Amino acid sequence: MMKYILVTGGVISGIGKGIIASSVGTILKACGLRVTAIKIDPYINIDAGTFSPYEHGEVFVLDDGGEVDLDLGNYERFLDIRLTKDNNLTTGKIYQSVINKERKGDYLGKTVQVVPHITDAIQDWVMKQARIPVDGDSVEPQVCVIELGGTVGDIESMPFIEAFRQFQFKVKKENFCNIHVSLVPQPGTTGEQKTKPTQNSVRELRGLGLSPDLIMCRCVTPLETAVKEKISMFCHVEPTQVICVHDVSTVYRVPLLLENQGVVSYFCQRLNLPVEVRAKRMLSKWKEMSDRSDRLLECVSIALVGKYTKLSDAYTSVIKALEHSALAINHKLEVKYIDSADLEDNTLMEEPVKYHEAWQKLCRAQGVLVPGGFGVRGTEGKMQAIKWARKQNKPFLGVCLGMQLAVCEFAREVLSWPDANSTEFNPESKHPVVIEMPEHNPEQMGGTMRLGKRRTIFKSNSIVRKLYGDVEYIEERHRHRFEVNPELKHHFEQKGLHFVGQDVEGERMEIIELEDHCYFVGVQFHPEFTSRPIKPSPPYFGLLLAAAGKLPGFLAKGCRLSPRDTYSDNSGSSSPDIDISELKFPMA
Repeated sequence: MMKYILVTGGVISGIGKGIIASSVGTILKACGLRVTAIKIDPYINIDAGTFSPYEHGEVFVLDDGGEVDLDLGNYERFLDIRLTKDNNLTTGKIYQSVINKERKGDYLGKTVQVVPHITDAIQDWVMKQARIPVDGDSVEPQVCVIELGGTVGDIESMPFIEAFRQFQFKVKKENFCNIHVSLVPQPGTTGEQKTKPTQNSVRELRGLGLSPDLIMCRCVTPLETAVKEKISMFCHVEPTQVICVHDVSTVYRVPLLLENQGVVSYFCQRLNLPVEVRAKRMLSKWKEMSDRSDRLLECVSIALVGKYTKLSDAYTSVIKALEHSALAINHKLEVKYIDSADLEDNTLMEEPVKYHEAWQKLCRAQGVLVPGGFGVRGTEGKMQAIKWARKQNKPFLGVCLGMQLAVCEFAREVLSWPDANSTEFNPESKHPVVIEMPEHNPEQMGGTMRLGKRRTIFKSNSIVRKLYGDVEYIEERHRHRFEVNPELKHHFEQKGLHFVGQDVEGERMEIIELEDHCYFVGVQFHPEFTSRPIKPSPPYFGLLLAAAGKLPGFLAKGCRLSPRDTYSDNSGSSSPDIDISELKFPMA
């Protein structure tokens, strides 16, 4: 029987349910179980595709083109799995599916209601999706971790809570358990840990028909014994079922923290799980990775020049990809967030202090990253940063829009086309070096981009190809509406900007690389979506190597890391030198 673990949250939103759900899945997978994950978002939107990054953070893109909540990125990174768009369930999707059935007459004239039609649809969706293989084979998962977004008591969550109240009886108690994540605040100068918010949250959850099996308490410092016993007494669980999830140095320590408190043993007894190996042994690389993160001394700084720099969640996958790569070369990452608009001449006239501070950050960075984005605001500032990196021989990586703007900047400065631009920003440009894709439908916002996994063919030898393991092609995830104008390709290559990667038909320019530069790379796809903690994304890995001054040595060694930078195997012995193909997530 499939085992279901529901993760709910109380007191406040943003409490860390996604990391806890991912960590639970990680330790169960470390025990030899096949694990999948589902994220439920109670908003009415069909998907996350039309959200501003300031609403819910970045839009994470899956292989099948699904635009989903960023927590699915956590699941994929922690569990090293590949999910589908149906692993992200929203109120909009459920109501749309029920209404479509009603229009077709599936309900035979009955009154369509929240109970039972909406709640049944939720249960059917979860049971069906839980059985979809996610490990790249045809084997069904054994455990499904379900995260319910929002906070218990939200009006939007009520149909889902009711659905799972019924669900626990449908699948039987021995196949279902509930983890409730709550906050234990420490207000005032004394820092006393308060249990009342958790008590109230659990009471409200019980009133809705769900009783938590584990209460995971988010707190600044470890839970005191008396506090744990108090929560146990008033929330009707054993003290061993009150789990402390205090602040740690890195999120990679959370699976270790849960495992050390007996979570695996509890799940084995409560759900009768067929555990094959001990999690502690399989989590050895996570421990080594966490220890390495804590003891790093050398620092590498990257300037992230973007549009949404006021909210780090807007670039979650980008930051994670940078962290993975920095960790792989034994360096501590320092990200310098720069609002691209602050680099423009208008800011110099209106707010000179902000302008000079932004340029100081850029000049002090060891590498420059211009991520994806939409809209004209800040694009001139991004091109200024790209120009500086190109002329100063600073490592540069442009992703999606970042690549397009690198092409625009090169056309203006090197090809002497001063009005060169993207038709997204200037439809009347005489030199439209970036144009709208033929299949884009501007009349419809959602899901009209080039989305999901696409194949890129390497057309020539290049640094990027070597970073990917010298393969003939790769498969990465895309999310864009505009592309480099293929008719102008020869003008750029004559001046040293080469399109080293193209799509299967040879019509879309996917990867650029500038000759006679330490590392000047642009990619049309989003490699950050497939980066993993122990398998960093090759383009980001190349940027960090170049920024740390290690790229020439890495290439000279045949793209092999030194023994000092490799992770030990699961038995605890040191592994030999490995090449980049063992570090990256398999693309082909």
